[in-house]
Amino acid sequence: MTSIPASQPVLPVLMVLTSHGTKGSTGEPTGFYLGELTHPLAELEAAGIPFELASIQGGEPPVDGLDLGDPVNARYWNNGAFRDRLSHSQPLGDADASKYSAIFFAGGHGAMWDFPTSPDVARVTREIYEAGGVVGAVCHGPAALVNVTLGNGAYLVAGRNVSAFTDDEERAVQLDKVVPFLLASTLAQRGAHHHPAPDWTAKVVIDGRLVTGQNPQSAAGVGAAMRDLLLRHG
Repeated sequence: MTSIPASQPVLPVLMVLTSHGTKGSTGEPTGFYLGELTHPLAELEAAGIPFELASIQGGEPPVDGLDLGDPVNARYWNNGAFRDRLSHSQPLGDADASKYSAIFFAGGHGAMWDFPTSPDVARVTREIYEAGGVVGAVCHGPAALVNVTLGNGAYLVAGRNVSAFTDDEERAVQLDKVVPFLLASTLAQRGAHHHPAPDWTAKVVIDGRLVTGQNPQSAAGVGAAMRDLLLRHG
């Protein structure tokens, strides 16, 4: 990655959320997992790194994991300006990749349905990464990466070290037969080296400008790692 002089402001991070609101044929609600947005955001904002919000369809994305006993969640959720930005998220298809230093994909089970099939995910991720930007994702967020290919036709994750929601964790929440595919196994099929930790244990893997985390417990760590990459200089 091109080093960023300390005096040069960092371009915004594009935070991407799912627009898919149901768990397959079960009809049960889902969406993006709130803490997987707020915890990385808290790390970035504390360092003065700006952000923009996007979702696959634009507008207000469906939310899951609405735990307001979590003080970071509560701080953002009760902030009117943040809620306004969230309800007016831009459609990812409108995003100009050149405006961003990084792209981040929050998890939540909804991501398993619309992230992998979105041509906008594939385009914007490739353009940001090939311009020297950072790509980050946590929990089910790495579903965004399973079909991203680079200009040379190779999968972005091929040969790369990654972390994501594990097959064991999917079985533990009894959704392994509901999701359209098992994320960790599919990443491995794409040539990624998946590094699991015990269920519900924080795990963040950094491979160059690719930062991935296993589960909600890893969300803050992914944000911190992205922050450090974006602020690195010299």
